[in-house]
Amino acid sequence: MYQSIRPGKPWLDTEGKRIQAHGGSLFYEDDTFYWYGENKEKTNGKSDVWHMGVRMYESKDLYNWKDLGIVIPPEEDISSSLHPSSMADRPHIIRNRKTGKYVCWIKIMHSDGSQNMTILEADDLKGPYKKVREGCHPLGMNSGDFDLAVADDGKAYCYFERVHSETICCDLSDDYEGVSGYYSTHFPRKYPPYVREATAHFIRDHKHYLITSGTTGYLPNPSEAAVADSWHGPYKVLGDPHINDLSMTSFHSQISSVFRHPKKKDLYIALADRWLPQEMDLDYRIYAKVYEYLFTGRYSELESIVDKEILNRILFDGRRNTSIADYVWLPIGFKDDKIYIEWKDEWRIEDYE
Repeated sequence: MYQSIRPGKPWLDTEGKRIQAHGGSLFYEDDTFYWYGENKEKTNGKSDVWHMGVRMYESKDLYNWKDLGIVIPPEEDISSSLHPSSMADRPHIIRNRKTGKYVCWIKIMHSDGSQNMTILEADDLKGPYKKVREGCHPLGMNSGDFDLAVADDGKAYCYFERVHSETICCDLSDDYEGVSGYYSTHFPRKYPPYVREATAHFIRDHKHYLITSGTTGYLPNPSEAAVADSWHGPYKVLGDPHINDLSMTSFHSQISSVFRHPKKKDLYIALADRWLPQEMDLDYRIYAKVYEYLFTGRYSELESIVDKEILNRILFDGRRNTSIADYVWLPIGFKDDKIYIEWKDEWRIEDYE
C-alpha cells in the first residue's frame, strides 16, 4: 500500500497495474474520491489507438486506487467520436443538481485540425453514460482543451482554448449540455507555443484562478497562472507558478485540473501528467522555437538551426507511447493573491491541516 504521493514515479492501482486516468480529474462523493481520465493502456505509439475509453478509480485516501473499469467505453463504429483511433481527450464530469444528471464533456481532435466536443450524461457517476451530442462547437468556435466548473448557485461554466487564438469563458445552458451564448475572451496570443491551453480553474477566498499551459503538443512547457474577482474576469496574469523550475517545463508535466481537498483547510492539489517521461532530455527553448517557426510559416528555416534527429523527435506526428505516462501531483502554495508550486519528491496529505 502507498502511504504518500511520489510525483513522477510510476503509480499502480490496487491490482498492481499502471493507473490509466490521464488528462484526469477528481470527483468527491459519499466520502469517496473518484479519479477518472483517458485510458491509454494500448496507446503504445505503434498503432492508431489514441484511447480505450474513460477509466475510473476510487480511493479513500488519495494514495491507493481501486480500478472501477471503463465507465465510457470506446465504440467500434469508425465514424464515432469515441472510436479508439479518435483523438478523444480530457474528459470532465460535473453534476447538475437540478436534473440529477452527471454530464461529461470530451474534447475531440480531428485530422484536419478542427476540434469540438462530445457530450454524454448518466444517472450515476460511474455510468453508464449515453451520448447526447457529438460535433458540438461551443459558440460555433473551434474548441480545444477545456475545464468545466460549477458555482455554488448551480450555474456552470466552460473555459476552453479557441484553437490557436485565445481562451474563452462561456456560461453553460441550464442542462449543462450546451452553452447559453454569453462569453468572455482572455489571453489573446498570435500563435503556438504562446497560445494557452489545458485550462484548470479553481476558487480560493472568492478569487478565481486559472492555470494554463502553452501549446507544444505532448511536450511540456512553462505554465501560466492568472487571477480574477469573478468567473469572467478580467484576469491578471501572475506568471509561471512552478518555482525553481530551471527546465521551464512545469517539472516536465502538464496540469489537467486542480482539486480542493474537502477535508483540509487549505489544500489544493495540481493534477498533472508527465506525458513523455522518455523525452525529458529535450530542451524547451528548442522545441518552443520549432513550434513558433512552424506556425509562422518558417518551417524551411528549421533544418538549418535544429539537428534533424532532434527535429524529428519534436515533430513526431502525435502517435507517441503515452501508455507509460506518469503523474505529477503537487500541492499549491499561496502568498497574497499569487500561487506557487514547488517540487517535492514525496509528500503526504496528513501533513496539511
